Amino acid sequence: MSKVVWFDIPVADMTRAIAFYEKLTAEKLIRLPVGPGKETAIFAAADGGAAGCLFAAPEDEPSHFGSRVYFDASPSIDEWLARVEPAGGRILVPKTEITGGRGVYAYIEDTEGNRIGLNSPA
Repeated sequence: MSKVVWFDIPVADMTRAIAFYEKLTAEKLIRLPVGPGKETAIFAAADGGAAGCLFAAPEDEPSHFGSRVYFDASPSIDEWLARVEPAGGRILVPKTEITGGRGVYAYIEDTEGNRIGLNSPA
């Protein structure tokens, strides 16, 4: 079985991106330099979930159409969506039901231009 173990979200402005994601997730990120001209801000891993980070490097560029990361927006995706615009992001696709009773999702755009998914059981 495949398992995601790490993800990077490319950013152009680390300070701006950290401010957005800390407001969106209501969690503190850990900011660390990782080499000349490179910097990261790490998300804490949830039990059984993938860990990941924001990553700023000259060779990386934020993208609206690259791979998509989904955050578990439990217990309420509505609470997460309410924080998107005040944090500087945009809601691209509002809360949408997934067929077969598999919960709901939404797409947002972060302050860097990345398209990010939110997912929740309700």
